[in-house]
Amino acid sequence: MFEDPYTEHVLLTPGPTPIHPRAQQALMRPMLGHMDPEIFALNTEIQADLRAMYGTTDTTFTALLAGTGSLGMEAGFANLVESGDEVLVCANGSFGRRMADMAARYGANVRLVTAPLGEAINPDHVAAQMDGVQMVAVVHGETSTGVLNPVPQIAQIARQHGALLTVDAVTTAGMEPFHMAEWGVDYAYTGAQKCLSAPPGLAPVAISDRAMARYHARRTPTPLWYCDFEGLRDYWERHTYHHTVPVNLHYALHAALRAALDEGMLNRKARVQHVGQAIQAALAPLGFTPYVQRPEDRLPTVLALRLPDGFDDAGVRRALRQREISVTGGLGPTAGLIWRLGLMGETARPAPYRALMNALEDLLGVQGLTERFNDALEPVPA
Repeated sequence: MFEDPYTEHVLLTPGPTPIHPRAQQALMRPMLGHMDPEIFALNTEIQADLRAMYGTTDTTFTALLAGTGSLGMEAGFANLVESGDEVLVCANGSFGRRMADMAARYGANVRLVTAPLGEAINPDHVAAQMDGVQMVAVVHGETSTGVLNPVPQIAQIARQHGALLTVDAVTTAGMEPFHMAEWGVDYAYTGAQKCLSAPPGLAPVAISDRAMARYHARRTPTPLWYCDFEGLRDYWERHTYHHTVPVNLHYALHAALRAALDEGMLNRKARVQHVGQAIQAALAPLGFTPYVQRPEDRLPTVLALRLPDGFDDAGVRRALRQREISVTGGLGPTAGLIWRLGLMGETARPAPYRALMNALEDLLGVQGLTERFNDALEPVPA
């Protein structure tokens, strides 16, 4: 008899997240062709659910790109930027810097609005550089530092100046309410493996009518053929062939997205906050402190904690991995300085973090972590 060589793993990273059981089950569905009527019907349901998740208008075009969230990032610049365009990028971490790099590669004149690591972008600094800007790009939740940027305020500034707004919603959309139409966001994207707990390989995107109008006013063809907006529309709405989509990943994304909407974004947001507060309560006596100083700037779905003085970051994470527990440290300049604990999708549950507390008690020779964690979880939110 075949024996599965893999044991159950506790994945506490800021992506990917454990696959939702409904998504796991959906992966078992028989394969169909990407031009099959059943797949077109499934895709139509996905589009409607994406509009609900992103908080769009009924006419907003939504789709899945056959790639990860970075393809969602690149597709926005490829379709909406032409050589010589003025693009203002908000960069206060690794993924904001990636936005700036991509925009420059598509010929944009990139202006940067920055903030120190661990601090949010100041909307006043955005407003001060808006003269002549055609697009503003911002990461809503900067995964590399655990910072939540003020997208609603930045969106208002962009709209006042007639600029498009591109938002990286990788660590926010699907885990809390996202108000694309109300805020005035023109292009938003995420990754399937983040808040939705689906397998990696799809980037759900939403494209406003204003963004589509900008696309149709291009002077030159979109240089990225694979994700040309009109080519995507040919497949998703006109049901003509463009490229072969990963049907099995569509099955899983559909199931995971529907599970998220069934739970409700406010309930998911409350779940994140509840577990996050319990983690901080348990680890605080060891000297773990929030990396982001202002509470309103903290990204709930990626809990960034500064490590205690003298803490053996690499050694402890290596020992945890030997116990089938994955924890992610800092990225770039924050390496060895912080832990980034994922609280997206199925990771934002008490059980996996209870396993972490049990393991840390043993590895560090301390007691009471699990008890403090459990105490902080009471009462459970309705």
